[in-house]
Amino acid sequence: MSDTHFDIRHDDAGNELVVSAAGKDLATYVYRPDTPIEESPKPYLYPLRTLSGAPLGVYRPWDHRWHKGLQLTWSHLSGDNFWGGPTFTPGAPGHGYVWRENHGRQLHRAFVAQEHKGSEVSLTETLDWVASSDDTWLDESRTLRFHSADSADGTWALDFSTGLTNVHHKPLRLGSPSTHGRSNAGYTGLFWRGPRAWTGADIHAADGEKGDHVMGTQGAWTAVTSDHDEIDGGATVLAFAGTTSAAVPLKWFARSSAFACLNPSPAFDAEIELEPGETLHLKHRFVFIDRKLDRREIESIAERHTL
Repeated sequence: MSDTHFDIRHDDAGNELVVSAAGKDLATYVYRPDTPIEESPKPYLYPLRTLSGAPLGVYRPWDHRWHKGLQLTWSHLSGDNFWGGPTFTPGAPGHGYVWRENHGRQLHRAFVAQEHKGSEVSLTETLDWVASSDDTWLDESRTLRFHSADSADGTWALDFSTGLTNVHHKPLRLGSPSTHGRSNAGYTGLFWRGPRAWTGADIHAADGEKGDHVMGTQGAWTAVTSDHDEIDGGATVLAFAGTTSAAVPLKWFARSSAFACLNPSPAFDAEIELEPGETLHLKHRFVFIDRKLDRREIESIAERHTL
């Protein structure tokens, strides 16, 4: 039950907005980022915080500069890279990752709707996905809904829904490194990267799996829980796989070594082919909890926040 009101404020430059509740800034949405092309510029949510203000993300870590809090990505899109960094290329030396001039970018067009009901804030945004050729391949309508702030429970939630429409003249193939031959590397779609302190964190999934065994599974939800650096206590991030309009099932890219991350991947090990004019619809939910939870507690909160 939501008992805490949300507020929203836009910066004067028109580059970002901040959503707050309980006197804390919970999420900054940077929709016009100053990002190098090699990191595939795209909007992102960072900083992310619990209701008490504890950190829940990382920005440009040294190992993957293109990781930024919570963001919608696509690692393999008809030969282009909307993820950032090198592209996994079958047969390439070493681990198969090659730096190529194939980085796409997501460009904010406008906020077409904003609702502020006190107990929640909702924003609908339109974006262009522009390929390395400078052609627009996807038209996106994205809605961010911030809701369910509960001071007693220490929780708040974010719903992320999107419609990706192929405006290219050819079918688009939406995949991941795993669809190109790298096992258990199905990262693509909505991706959350946890704080450095969460390396080695506990992972629990709805089907009873935990730890590294969650990778590549299907399930309603997955949670990561860990302690903070600098401040006492810990937190939990609970993600719901949600829904996809594609025939390809949502599968989890989730791990805590070498870093903590949660990603309900829409194309973990099978590509999605999107015909011209066709729209891929995705909807996910993240719940941010201001304390460490065991499995029993996670299951209780998951039941109350089911998408």
